[in-house]
Amino acid sequence: MKKNNPSKSSFLDKNSRRKFIKNCAFTLGAISIIPRHVMGKGFTPPSDKINLGVIGLGKQGHILANNFITHTEAQIVAGSDVWNTKRDGFKMHVKKLYAEKKNLPSYNGIETYLDYQEMLQRKDIDGVIVSTPDHWHKIQSIDAMKAGKDVYCEKPLTNTIDDGIQMTKAVAKYNTVFQTGSMQRSWEIFRKAKEIVETGKLGEIKKVLVNVGDPAVSYNLPEESLPDGIDWNKWCGPAPLLTYNHRIAPKEVSFYPDWRDFTETGGGILSDWGAHMFDIVQWCLHMDNSGPVTYIPPTEKSAVRGLKMKYDNGIEMVHEDFGRGWAVRFIGTEGSMDVSRQFLETTPSTILFPKPVSNPEKYFKDRGNHYQNWLDCMKTRQKTICPVEVGHRTASICNIANIAYDLGRTLEWDPKKEKFIKDKEANKMIKREDREYETL
Repeated sequence: MKKNNPSKSSFLDKNSRRKFIKNCAFTLGAISIIPRHVMGKGFTPPSDKINLGVIGLGKQGHILANNFITHTEAQIVAGSDVWNTKRDGFKMHVKKLYAEKKNLPSYNGIETYLDYQEMLQRKDIDGVIVSTPDHWHKIQSIDAMKAGKDVYCEKPLTNTIDDGIQMTKAVAKYNTVFQTGSMQRSWEIFRKAKEIVETGKLGEIKKVLVNVGDPAVSYNLPEESLPDGIDWNKWCGPAPLLTYNHRIAPKEVSFYPDWRDFTETGGGILSDWGAHMFDIVQWCLHMDNSGPVTYIPPTEKSAVRGLKMKYDNGIEMVHEDFGRGWAVRFIGTEGSMDVSRQFLETTPSTILFPKPVSNPEKYFKDRGNHYQNWLDCMKTRQKTICPVEVGHRTASICNIANIAYDLGRTLEWDPKKEKFIKDKEANKMIKREDREYETL
Protein backbone atom coordinates (compact mmCIF):
# COMPACT_ATOMS: atom_id res chain seq x y z
CA MET A 1 0.00 0.00 0.00
CA LYS A 2 1.30 3.45 -0.93
CA LYS A 3 2.61 5.41 2.04
CA ASN A 4 2.62 9.19 2.39
CA ASN A 5 6.09 10.73 2.66
CA PRO A 6 5.59 14.49 3.02
CA SER A 7 8.13 17.23 2.50
CA LYS A 8 9.61 18.94 5.54
CA SER A 9 11.23 22.01 3.92
CA SER A 10 9.19 25.10 4.92
CA PHE A 11 5.85 26.48 6.06
CA LEU A 12 4.67 26.63 2.45
CA ASP A 13 5.53 22.99 1.81
CA LYS A 14 2.88 20.29 1.80
CA ASN A 15 3.70 19.35 5.39
CA SER A 16 3.70 22.94 6.61
CA ARG A 17 1.41 22.57 9.63
CA ARG A 18 3.73 20.33 11.65
CA LYS A 19 6.77 22.38 10.63
CA PHE A 20 5.02 25.55 11.63
CA ILE A 21 4.09 24.22 15.07
CA LYS A 22 7.72 23.26 15.64
CA ASN A 23 9.25 26.56 14.50
CA CYS A 24 6.72 29.10 15.73
CA ALA A 25 5.34 27.73 19.01
CA PHE A 26 7.10 30.20 21.27
CA THR A 27 6.29 33.16 19.00
CA LEU A 28 2.58 32.43 19.12
CA GLY A 29 2.54 31.26 22.75
CA ALA A 30 -0.61 29.19 22.32
CA ILE A 31 -2.05 26.15 20.59
CA SER A 32 -3.74 28.41 18.02
CA ILE A 33 -1.90 28.61 14.73
CA ILE A 34 -3.63 30.40 11.79
CA PRO A 35 -7.16 30.79 10.45
CA ARG A 36 -7.95 27.75 8.35
CA HIS A 37 -11.42 26.77 7.20
CA VAL A 38 -15.03 26.38 8.15
CA MET A 39 -15.47 23.27 10.31
CA GLY A 40 -19.20 22.96 9.80
CA LYS A 41 -22.31 24.86 8.84
CA GLY A 42 -22.52 28.03 10.85
CA PHE A 43 -19.24 27.42 12.69
CA THR A 44 -15.95 29.11 11.89
CA PRO A 45 -13.26 28.51 14.53
CA PRO A 46 -11.56 31.70 15.76
CA SER A 47 -8.20 30.10 15.07
CA ASP A 48 -6.72 26.87 13.88
CA LYS A 49 -5.94 24.41 16.67
CA ILE A 50 -3.97 21.20 16.81
CA ASN A 51 -5.97 18.71 14.79
CA LEU A 52 -6.10 15.05 15.75
CA GLY A 53 -7.09 11.82 14.05
CA VAL A 54 -7.94 8.61 15.91
CA ILE A 55 -7.14 5.08 14.70
CA GLY A 56 -9.30 2.55 16.54
CA LEU A 57 -12.79 3.77 17.39
CA GLY A 58 -13.82 1.23 20.01
CA LYS A 59 -14.25 1.72 23.74
CA GLN A 60 -10.80 3.17 24.37
CA GLY A 61 -11.07 5.42 21.34
CA HIS A 62 -14.30 6.84 22.77
CA ILE A 63 -12.66 7.39 26.17
CA LEU A 64 -9.69 9.19 24.62
CA ALA A 65 -11.96 11.36 22.49
CA ASN A 66 -13.76 12.40 25.66
CA ASN A 67 -10.48 13.19 27.41
CA PHE A 68 -9.06 15.26 24.56
CA ILE A 69 -12.27 17.16 23.88
CA THR A 70 -12.99 17.77 27.57
CA HIS A 71 -9.48 18.55 28.83
CA THR A 72 -7.64 20.12 25.88
CA GLU A 73 -8.22 22.64 23.11
CA ALA A 74 -7.24 20.24 20.34
CA GLN A 75 -9.82 19.34 17.70
CA ILE A 76 -10.67 15.77 16.73
CA VAL A 77 -11.26 15.94 13.01
CA ALA A 78 -10.95 12.33 11.84
CA GLY A 79 -11.19 8.69 12.85
CA SER A 80 -10.55 5.31 11.27
CA ASP A 81 -11.84 1.83 12.04
CA VAL A 82 -12.53 -1.44 10.21
CA TRP A 83 -16.10 -1.51 11.58
CA ASN A 84 -18.81 0.47 9.75
CA THR A 85 -20.83 0.66 12.96
CA LYS A 86 -17.92 2.04 14.95
CA ARG A 87 -17.12 4.68 12.35
CA ASP A 88 -20.72 5.89 12.43
CA GLY A 89 -20.89 5.64 16.21
CA PHE A 90 -17.65 7.56 16.70
CA LYS A 91 -18.83 10.42 14.53
CA MET A 92 -22.01 10.68 16.60
CA HIS A 93 -19.99 10.39 19.83
CA VAL A 94 -17.65 13.24 18.88
CA LYS A 95 -20.51 15.50 17.77
CA LYS A 96 -22.28 14.85 21.07
CA LEU A 97 -19.14 15.65 23.05
CA TYR A 98 -18.65 18.94 21.24
CA ALA A 99 -22.27 19.85 21.89
CA GLU A 100 -22.11 18.93 25.59
CA LYS A 101 -18.54 19.93 26.47
CA LYS A 102 -17.87 22.84 24.12
CA ASN A 103 -21.38 24.13 23.41
CA LEU A 104 -20.93 23.48 19.69
CA PRO A 105 -24.11 21.63 18.61
CA SER A 106 -23.38 22.25 14.92
CA TYR A 107 -19.88 20.73 14.92
CA ASN A 108 -19.44 18.84 11.65
CA GLY A 109 -15.66 18.71 11.51
CA ILE A 110 -15.31 14.94 11.89
CA GLU A 111 -14.76 12.51 9.02
CA THR A 112 -14.18 8.78 9.32
CA TYR A 113 -12.30 6.28 7.16
CA LEU A 114 -12.10 2.51 6.68
CA ASP A 115 -8.44 2.77 5.63
CA TYR A 116 -6.33 4.65 8.17
CA GLN A 117 -3.78 5.33 5.44
CA GLU A 118 -6.32 7.53 3.70
CA MET A 119 -6.74 9.51 6.92
CA LEU A 120 -2.96 9.89 7.23
CA GLN A 121 -2.85 11.60 3.81
CA ARG A 122 -4.62 14.63 5.28
CA LYS A 123 -2.21 17.53 5.65
CA ASP A 124 -4.38 19.27 8.27
CA ILE A 125 -3.88 16.49 10.84
CA ASP A 126 -1.03 17.18 13.26
CA GLY A 127 -1.27 14.24 15.65
CA VAL A 128 -2.61 10.69 15.56
CA ILE A 129 -4.02 8.72 18.48
CA VAL A 130 -3.52 4.95 18.13
CA SER A 131 -6.08 3.02 20.22
CA THR A 132 -6.27 -0.23 18.27
CA PRO A 133 -5.42 -3.69 19.70
CA ASP A 134 -1.76 -4.10 20.66
CA HIS A 135 -0.76 -6.12 17.59
CA TRP A 136 -1.42 -3.07 15.38
CA HIS A 137 0.47 -0.45 17.42
CA LYS A 138 3.86 -0.68 15.72
CA ILE A 139 2.64 -0.55 12.15
CA GLN A 140 0.08 2.22 12.61
CA SER A 141 2.34 4.35 14.80
CA ILE A 142 5.26 4.13 12.37
CA ASP A 143 2.98 4.82 9.41
CA ALA A 144 1.75 7.94 11.20
CA MET A 145 5.35 9.01 11.87
CA LYS A 146 6.23 8.54 8.19
CA ALA A 147 3.27 10.77 7.32
CA GLY A 148 4.72 13.53 9.49
CA LYS A 149 2.32 13.14 12.42
CA ASP A 150 3.10 13.16 16.13
CA VAL A 151 1.76 10.09 17.94
CA TYR A 152 -0.16 9.22 21.11
CA CYS A 153 -0.17 5.41 21.37
CA GLU A 154 -2.10 3.43 23.92
CA LYS A 155 -0.41 1.03 26.30
CA PRO A 156 0.84 -1.67 26.34
CA LEU A 157 2.98 -0.14 23.63
CA THR A 158 3.61 -3.47 21.87
CA ASN A 159 3.08 -7.21 22.27
CA THR A 160 6.59 -8.11 21.06
CA ILE A 161 9.96 -6.74 22.12
CA ASP A 162 11.12 -6.13 18.56
CA ASP A 163 8.05 -4.03 17.77
CA GLY A 164 9.07 -1.67 20.57
CA ILE A 165 12.66 -1.51 19.32
CA GLN A 166 11.40 -0.55 15.85
CA MET A 167 9.06 2.10 17.24
CA THR A 168 11.85 3.63 19.30
CA LYS A 169 14.11 3.87 16.24
CA ALA A 170 11.30 5.39 14.18
CA VAL A 171 10.62 8.14 16.73
CA ALA A 172 14.28 9.19 16.52
CA LYS A 173 14.33 8.97 12.72
CA TYR A 174 11.19 11.04 12.13
CA ASN A 175 11.63 13.44 15.09
CA THR A 176 8.21 12.45 16.40
CA VAL A 177 6.74 13.77 19.63
CA PHE A 178 5.46 10.54 21.16
CA GLN A 179 3.30 9.95 24.21
CA THR A 180 2.61 6.48 25.63
CA GLY A 181 -0.85 6.25 27.14
CA SER A 182 0.45 5.25 30.59
CA MET A 183 -1.42 8.14 32.16
CA GLN A 184 -0.73 7.09 35.77
CA ARG A 185 2.56 9.04 35.51
CA SER A 186 0.45 12.19 35.39
CA TRP A 187 -1.61 11.27 38.48
CA GLU A 188 -0.76 12.96 41.77
CA ILE A 189 -1.08 9.75 43.79
CA PHE A 190 1.67 8.03 41.80
CA ARG A 191 3.83 11.13 41.66
CA LYS A 192 3.68 11.25 45.47
CA ALA A 193 4.63 7.56 45.62
CA LYS A 194 7.66 8.28 43.44
CA GLU A 195 8.69 11.14 45.72
CA ILE A 196 8.52 8.86 48.77
CA VAL A 197 10.72 6.22 47.14
CA GLU A 198 13.34 8.51 45.63
CA THR A 199 13.74 10.64 48.77
CA GLY A 200 14.62 7.54 50.78
CA LYS A 201 11.68 7.68 53.17
CA LEU A 202 11.27 3.91 52.88
CA GLY A 203 15.00 3.40 53.33
CA GLU A 204 16.76 1.15 50.85
CA ILE A 205 14.26 -0.64 48.60
CA LYS A 206 14.78 -4.39 48.81
CA LYS A 207 11.69 -5.85 47.20
CA VAL A 208 8.63 -4.81 45.20
CA LEU A 209 5.41 -6.77 44.81
CA VAL A 210 3.22 -6.13 41.77
CA ASN A 211 -0.23 -7.61 41.39
CA VAL A 212 -1.67 -7.52 37.89
CA GLY A 213 -3.56 -10.11 35.86
CA ASP A 214 -2.68 -13.41 34.23
CA PRO A 215 -0.18 -14.08 31.42
CA ALA A 216 -1.37 -14.33 27.82
CA VAL A 217 -2.73 -17.57 26.35
CA SER A 218 -3.13 -18.68 22.75
CA TYR A 219 -6.41 -17.70 21.14
CA ASN A 220 -9.08 -20.22 22.10
CA LEU A 221 -12.53 -18.65 21.64
CA PRO A 222 -15.13 -20.65 19.67
CA GLU A 223 -15.78 -19.56 16.11
CA GLU A 224 -18.86 -17.44 15.41
CA SER A 225 -20.35 -16.27 12.13
CA LEU A 226 -18.65 -13.15 10.83
CA PRO A 227 -21.15 -10.28 10.99
CA ASP A 228 -21.67 -7.73 8.26
CA GLY A 229 -19.92 -4.41 8.51
CA ILE A 230 -16.36 -5.41 9.38
CA ASP A 231 -13.22 -5.95 7.33
CA TRP A 232 -11.97 -8.93 9.32
CA ASN A 233 -8.77 -9.33 7.32
CA LYS A 234 -7.80 -5.76 8.24
CA TRP A 235 -8.81 -6.25 11.87
CA CYS A 236 -6.41 -9.19 12.17
CA GLY A 237 -3.83 -7.33 10.12
CA PRO A 238 -0.29 -8.50 10.97
CA ALA A 239 -1.60 -11.13 13.42
CA PRO A 240 -2.70 -14.59 12.25
CA LEU A 241 -6.09 -14.68 10.53
CA LEU A 242 -8.13 -15.74 13.56
CA THR A 243 -11.65 -17.11 13.59
CA TYR A 244 -14.20 -14.48 14.58
CA ASN A 245 -15.73 -14.19 18.04
CA HIS A 246 -17.59 -11.11 19.25
CA ARG A 247 -15.65 -11.14 22.54
CA ILE A 248 -12.48 -9.93 20.81
CA ALA A 249 -14.15 -7.59 18.32
CA PRO A 250 -17.64 -6.50 19.37
CA LYS A 251 -19.83 -4.71 16.85
CA GLU A 252 -20.87 -2.08 19.39
CA VAL A 253 -18.89 -0.12 21.96
CA SER A 254 -20.22 -1.82 25.08
CA PHE A 255 -17.34 -3.56 26.90
CA TYR A 256 -13.56 -3.93 26.94
CA PRO A 257 -12.89 -6.65 24.34
CA ASP A 258 -11.01 -9.83 25.22
CA TRP A 259 -8.31 -9.51 22.55
CA ARG A 260 -6.15 -8.39 25.49
CA ASP A 261 -6.09 -11.97 26.79
CA PHE A 262 -4.41 -13.58 23.80
CA THR A 263 -0.83 -13.87 22.62
CA GLU A 264 -1.75 -13.15 19.00
CA THR A 265 -3.34 -9.77 19.71
CA GLY A 266 -2.31 -8.71 23.23
CA GLY A 267 -0.26 -9.83 26.19
CA GLY A 268 -2.80 -11.01 28.73
CA ILE A 269 -3.92 -8.84 31.62
CA LEU A 270 -0.33 -9.27 32.79
CA SER A 271 0.56 -6.81 30.01
CA ASP A 272 -2.65 -4.81 29.98
CA TRP A 273 -2.29 -3.78 33.63
CA GLY A 274 1.43 -4.48 33.86
CA ALA A 275 1.91 -1.58 31.45
CA HIS A 276 0.53 0.55 34.28
CA MET A 277 1.93 -1.06 37.41
CA PHE A 278 5.35 -2.32 36.27
CA ASP A 279 5.67 1.14 34.78
CA ILE A 280 5.31 2.73 38.21
CA VAL A 281 8.08 0.49 39.55
CA GLN A 282 10.37 1.39 36.66
CA TRP A 283 9.67 5.09 37.24
CA CYS A 284 10.16 5.04 41.00
CA LEU A 285 13.39 3.02 40.75
CA HIS A 286 14.82 5.25 37.98
CA MET A 287 14.96 2.28 35.59
CA ASP A 288 13.23 3.84 32.60
CA ASN A 289 16.09 2.98 30.26
CA SER A 290 16.71 -0.50 31.64
CA GLY A 291 14.79 -3.24 33.42
CA PRO A 292 15.22 -6.50 35.31
CA VAL A 293 18.08 -8.74 34.20
CA THR A 294 16.85 -12.10 35.57
CA TYR A 295 13.37 -13.62 35.28
CA ILE A 296 12.63 -16.69 37.42
CA PRO A 297 9.21 -18.28 36.79
CA PRO A 298 7.44 -20.50 39.32
CA THR A 299 8.19 -24.21 39.08
CA GLU A 300 4.53 -25.10 38.52
CA LYS A 301 3.92 -24.85 34.76
CA SER A 302 0.29 -23.76 35.12
CA ALA A 303 1.04 -20.97 37.62
CA VAL A 304 -0.16 -17.47 36.75
CA ARG A 305 1.60 -15.71 39.65
CA GLY A 306 5.00 -16.08 41.25
CA LEU A 307 7.42 -14.78 38.60
CA LYS A 308 10.49 -13.20 40.22
CA MET A 309 12.34 -10.42 38.38
CA LYS A 310 15.69 -9.18 39.62
CA TYR A 311 17.39 -5.88 38.77
CA ASP A 312 21.16 -5.73 38.57
CA ASN A 313 21.20 -3.59 41.75
CA GLY A 314 19.74 -6.51 43.72
CA ILE A 315 16.13 -5.30 43.99
CA GLU A 316 13.64 -8.11 43.46
CA MET A 317 10.24 -7.52 41.84
CA VAL A 318 7.63 -10.27 42.15
CA HIS A 319 4.39 -10.77 40.23
CA GLU A 320 2.32 -11.65 43.28
CA ASP A 321 -1.21 -11.18 44.58
CA PHE A 322 -0.79 -9.52 47.96
CA GLY A 323 -4.52 -9.04 48.46
CA ARG A 324 -5.09 -5.43 47.40
CA GLY A 325 -6.21 -5.70 43.78
CA TRP A 326 -4.07 -4.32 40.97
CA ALA A 327 -1.45 -2.51 43.03
CA VAL A 328 2.23 -2.15 43.91
CA ARG A 329 3.96 -2.68 47.28
CA PHE A 330 7.43 -1.24 47.86
CA ILE A 331 9.33 -2.84 50.75
CA GLY A 332 12.30 -0.93 52.17
CA THR A 333 14.58 -1.10 55.18
CA GLU A 334 12.63 1.69 56.93
CA GLY A 335 9.06 0.89 55.91
CA SER A 336 6.71 -0.15 53.14
CA MET A 337 4.22 1.52 50.83
CA ASP A 338 1.14 0.29 48.95
CA VAL A 339 -0.10 2.30 45.98
CA SER A 340 -2.91 1.84 43.46
CA ARG A 341 -5.45 4.09 41.80
CA GLN A 342 -7.60 3.85 44.93
CA PHE A 343 -5.08 4.25 47.76
CA LEU A 344 -1.65 5.36 48.90
CA GLU A 345 -0.64 3.99 52.30
CA THR A 346 2.64 3.62 54.17
CA THR A 347 3.81 1.56 57.13
CA PRO A 348 4.46 3.34 59.40
CA SER A 349 1.77 5.87 58.45
CA THR A 350 4.02 8.77 59.52
CA ILE A 351 6.09 8.27 56.36
CA LEU A 352 3.18 9.62 54.32
CA PHE A 353 1.61 11.89 56.94
CA PRO A 354 4.07 13.02 59.66
CA LYS A 355 1.08 14.41 61.55
CA PRO A 356 -2.33 12.72 61.85
CA VAL A 357 -4.87 13.84 59.22
CA SER A 358 -8.60 13.35 58.96
CA ASN A 359 -10.00 11.72 55.83
CA PRO A 360 -6.66 10.75 54.28
CA GLU A 361 -8.54 9.42 51.25
CA LYS A 362 -9.25 13.00 50.13
CA TYR A 363 -5.57 13.61 49.40
CA PHE A 364 -3.74 12.99 46.11
CA LYS A 365 -6.83 13.04 43.88
CA ASP A 366 -5.53 15.22 41.06
CA ARG A 367 -4.98 13.30 37.81
CA GLY A 368 -2.97 15.94 35.97
CA ASN A 369 -3.42 16.19 32.21
CA HIS A 370 -1.57 13.47 30.32
CA TYR A 371 -3.26 14.58 27.11
CA GLN A 372 -2.32 18.25 27.29
CA ASN A 373 1.25 17.21 28.10
CA TRP A 374 1.47 15.62 24.64
CA LEU A 375 0.03 18.71 22.97
CA ASP A 376 2.37 21.02 24.88
CA CYS A 377 5.33 18.94 23.80
CA MET A 378 4.12 19.02 20.21
CA LYS A 379 4.62 22.79 20.41
CA THR A 380 7.98 22.77 22.18
CA ARG A 381 9.32 19.54 20.58
CA GLN A 382 10.41 18.37 24.01
CA LYS A 383 9.93 14.83 25.30
CA THR A 384 6.64 13.93 26.90
CA ILE A 385 6.18 12.58 30.42
CA CYS A 386 5.96 9.06 28.95
CA PRO A 387 7.99 8.94 25.72
CA VAL A 388 8.47 5.94 23.48
CA GLU A 389 11.55 4.64 25.32
CA VAL A 390 9.57 4.48 28.57
CA GLY A 391 6.62 2.72 26.98
CA HIS A 392 8.93 0.28 25.22
CA ARG A 393 10.92 -0.66 28.34
CA THR A 394 7.78 -1.24 30.39
CA ALA A 395 6.18 -3.28 27.60
CA SER A 396 9.42 -5.29 27.38
CA ILE A 397 9.02 -6.35 31.02
CA CYS A 398 5.51 -7.57 30.23
CA ASN A 399 6.62 -9.37 27.08
CA ILE A 400 9.61 -11.01 28.77
CA ALA A 401 7.37 -12.05 31.68
CA ASN A 402 5.03 -13.77 29.22
CA ILE A 403 7.98 -15.55 27.60
CA ALA A 404 9.27 -16.68 31.01
CA TYR A 405 5.87 -18.07 32.04
CA ASP A 406 5.61 -19.80 28.67
CA LEU A 407 9.07 -21.40 28.69
CA GLY A 408 9.02 -22.16 32.40
CA ARG A 409 12.72 -21.58 33.02
CA THR A 410 15.02 -18.85 34.27
CA LEU A 411 15.90 -16.23 31.64
CA GLU A 412 18.88 -13.87 31.71
CA TRP A 413 18.22 -10.58 29.91
CA ASP A 414 20.70 -7.97 28.68
CA PRO A 415 18.84 -4.60 28.75
CA LYS A 416 21.57 -2.86 26.73
CA LYS A 417 21.66 -5.33 23.85
CA GLU A 418 17.98 -6.22 24.35
CA LYS A 419 18.74 -9.89 23.94
CA PHE A 420 18.48 -13.00 26.09
CA ILE A 421 21.83 -14.39 27.17
CA LYS A 422 22.67 -17.80 25.70
CA ASP A 423 19.06 -18.76 24.97
CA LYS A 424 18.29 -19.20 21.27
CA GLU A 425 14.70 -20.30 21.85
CA ALA A 426 13.88 -17.23 23.94
CA ASN A 427 15.60 -14.93 21.45
CA LYS A 428 13.41 -16.29 18.67
CA MET A 429 10.41 -15.07 20.70
CA ILE A 430 11.59 -11.45 20.68
CA LYS A 431 10.08 -11.04 17.23
CA ARG A 432 7.17 -12.43 15.24
CA GLU A 433 6.70 -12.38 11.50
CA ASP A 434 3.85 -10.14 10.38
CA ARG A 435 1.18 -11.76 8.24
CA GLU A 436 0.93 -10.46 4.68
CA TYR A 437 -2.62 -9.26 5.19
CA GLU A 438 -2.57 -6.63 2.39
CA THR A 439 -2.36 -9.32 -0.30
CA LEU A 440 -5.51 -11.18 0.75
